[in-house]
Amino acid sequence: MARGEFREIDPPRRVVFTWGWEGHPAVPPGSSTVEIDLAPDGEGTLLRLTHRRLPDEEIEQHAHGWDHFLPRLATAAPGGDPGPDPMSRSM
Repeated sequence: MARGEFREIDPPRRVVFTWGWEGHPAVPPGSSTVEIDLAPDGEGTLLRLTHRRLPDEEIEQHAHGWDHFLPRLATAAPGGDPGPDPMSRSM
């Protein structure tokens, strides 16, 4: 399970939180930081996500995860249904 703490909340522009996985030796809870910056972009919103302090060997796997979940968030945020998550451990 992922765990972390909010470090900065500046609605509606920015959220910063720590990130890590329970029981994960390379990325334990609180060991990395995720910064999300939002900016108006025409009729939509531009999202910039920066994930800091990840060990080199974890960058590719976490990038794959963000690439998977951000489009699902883009669907769900305005009220859409992204459907069942093929990466869900409960499936």
